[in-house]
Amino acid sequence: MTAFGRTVLALVLALTSLSAISQRAREQGVTDTEIRIGNIMPYTGALETFGAIGKAEAAYFEMINQRGGINGRKLRFISYDDNSNPSTALDLTRELVEKDGVLLLFGSFGTPGNLAARKYLNERQIPQLFVASGDEQFSNPTLFPWTMGWQPSFRAEGRVYANYIQALYPGRKIVALWQNDQFGRDLFKGLEEGLGDLAKMIIVDIAYDISDQYLETHVSILKRSGADILVFAGVPANANQAIRIAADLNWHPVFIVNDMAASIGTVLKPAGLENSVGVIAATFLKDGDDPAWKDDQAIKQWLSFKDKYFRDAGKDDSAALYGYAAAETLVEVLKRCGDDLSRENVMLQASALQDYKPSLLLPGIGISTGRWDFQPIKNLRLVQFDGRTWQPIGDVLENAFSGSKK
Repeated sequence: MTAFGRTVLALVLALTSLSAISQRAREQGVTDTEIRIGNIMPYTGALETFGAIGKAEAAYFEMINQRGGINGRKLRFISYDDNSNPSTALDLTRELVEKDGVLLLFGSFGTPGNLAARKYLNERQIPQLFVASGDEQFSNPTLFPWTMGWQPSFRAEGRVYANYIQALYPGRKIVALWQNDQFGRDLFKGLEEGLGDLAKMIIVDIAYDISDQYLETHVSILKRSGADILVFAGVPANANQAIRIAADLNWHPVFIVNDMAASIGTVLKPAGLENSVGVIAATFLKDGDDPAWKDDQAIKQWLSFKDKYFRDAGKDDSAALYGYAAAETLVEVLKRCGDDLSRENVMLQASALQDYKPSLLLPGIGISTGRWDFQPIKNLRLVQFDGRTWQPIGDVLENAFSGSKK
């Protein structure tokens, strides 16, 4: 072959290679001007309060679009209501992929619905990113390499409370009131695991339904047990009821609430600030209603965002703040993808976040992922309400997640 022929052949091969790269970067859901993102939320039903997560995410993406989008592309956020029905969640996931042509699923809420969609998405190699659930099943890259969680696991949170109880209240009687679903079971199981042989100190535990009309009866039973410590795991609306009921019964145990109930505006104010003094939680996000953060730049930006973009702000601020922080994380991943928005590269960038710090995470807590590490947020911080603000208890708890890594 002549030198000229070799040059022509090399040019053809180079152009073919570039074309392949271009095709790989132009996945379904990506055009020169748009990135389509799918999402499933409970905008109606028993868990509709968490629909604020999706509404805040939509508003965050609107803000990003007004600022020019990501590398010149606007974000199109397509979010459907599954009414907390796993079967509906799977059907809507299929619709997002096969009809709406999304690049990825992001931040869909709840354990059952995400589990229902996980096999379908992994078989089709579609990212199921930053699932809004603390179930450890969403952080198993060996079996499900296209699914990644975001928040600390529920079981890890339960173990944190167990360690705290053992350190400060050894030998004290414990009772638990937990939501009768996968979330509540996971947190309670983590509590038992963390206590180990001392789990026998849990003298009564009551599982309740989210729409239970008998919380007062349940709390009264727990009081009569003579326990010193109450661990609560449930939605914010039930948490503020439980706090208020205990105060009305003149029962003042060491009161521990789960992370999603660690909100001054959504839980403690409705329960009565005077009734909430001493409440303990393990959390990872700043509380936008906590006056301790009034001069914090990230909280100022959050409040400005609410005023300008989030028109449903005010009712479910804790859930909305979660959505804002999760959306910020996805935007970071998409920015890192550059012009290669192949699904493979999206997962590559999501699994290469090292000490990334979304603005609303508590100081000392960041996001780190790796090829075999699909649990982005691993750390929690114990806090206690003093009647006005959340006061830190000790240092940030490192490596709260104990899932296996390879």
